[in-house]
Amino acid sequence: MQINLTGHHVEITDSLRTYVDTKFSKLERHFDHISNVHVILNVEKLNQKAEATVFLSGAEVFASSENQDMYAAIDSMVDKLDRQVLKHKEKLKKH
Repeated sequence: MQINLTGHHVEITDSLRTYVDTKFSKLERHFDHISNVHVILNVEKLNQKAEATVFLSGAEVFASSENQDMYAAIDSMVDKLDRQVLKHKEKLKKH
């Protein structure tokens, strides 16, 4: 799984990059057909925003989250993506 990490008005530190990699490894444990992930971290005044597009085999999943803490925004976004990826996996099983 390849993770592209982009920052708008925020410097992508090693700790942020490691945190994102760790969180997305959890997603990969649930569904191993993830080819590519594009993550954008953005700061707008007091809001920290994290959004990501996950490219699955045959589908694309998007989620975003805002919080005053970037790490909390990343947590929330990954939780949303996790639910969507599991839903996609269930659809594949039914067919």
